[in-house]
Amino acid sequence: MTKAAAKTGVSPTALVAIEQYFPAKQRIIEDDLAYRILPLGMRSLVWLMRFNSLRTWMIRVTKNDTPGLWGGMLCRKRYIDEKLIESVDQVNAVVNLGAGFDTRAYRLPALSNMPVWEVDQPENIKSKQTRLCKLFGAVPSHVRLVPIDFDREELGPVLASYGYSVDKRTFFIWEAVTQYLTETGIRATFDFLAKAEHGSLLVFTYIRKDFLDGRVMYGWENIYKKYVRDKIWLFGMNPEEWPDFLEEYGWKVVEHVGYEELAGRYIRPTGRELASTPVERVIYAEKV
Repeated sequence: MTKAAAKTGVSPTALVAIEQYFPAKQRIIEDDLAYRILPLGMRSLVWLMRFNSLRTWMIRVTKNDTPGLWGGMLCRKRYIDEKLIESVDQVNAVVNLGAGFDTRAYRLPALSNMPVWEVDQPENIKSKQTRLCKLFGAVPSHVRLVPIDFDREELGPVLASYGYSVDKRTFFIWEAVTQYLTETGIRATFDFLAKAEHGSLLVFTYIRKDFLDGRVMYGWENIYKKYVRDKIWLFGMNPEEWPDFLEEYGWKVVEHVGYEELAGRYIRPTGRELASTPVERVIYAEKV
């Protein structure tokens, strides 16, 4: 995983924090912790977005630069929240791979007594630990922050050293991470996931291969130049290839959705006009 990936861990939470400035009926996701968990510099930027004119300008700039990015990030977070809450009685652990500044472990009442492991690159873990100690006095006791060098360390042994056991029926979150890995890295992660307990669940996002190959831009030319051409985004897959790929590792697809469908679920009821994007999709899977 590139070091550039570590720098992206804060952006999705910043968007969620900005979302809280909208009236309650217009919010795509509720998160009263997002602003407070952010590092100081990002909090300063988000604070400015309380002004309607600046917020509208920021959303318009993002729409022009990367159509569907704003709404897509919010929709995928809402979707993962819902799947996690729905399944909380079916699992006895949560592992968030590439957690960034995600707040689920601290704001969802359903997880208050659930052991959660948040895994990320050391710089993100250190920064998040600092913020959690500021907010709560210490990292909440049900959470383990797990630093890992994804390029040099194996996920299984590192998690085991922090008390995780593969015999726990686990809800795995792998949000906005797969594109930063090589196929070798993807398969190494699935080698670990193949050992998961029967009935474990996995939600992950991925980027379409035709975009990474440069065959279809979907209006994301600027993202292509910044992330693909500079080899920050490395992995993508065609949607129809995932069922067979997952079957190799003992997983089956439960739901496979695009962001246009998620926009219909979460954006349309708010009355807001936010584009969706076909570049990224989300899969919900079960260990068989």
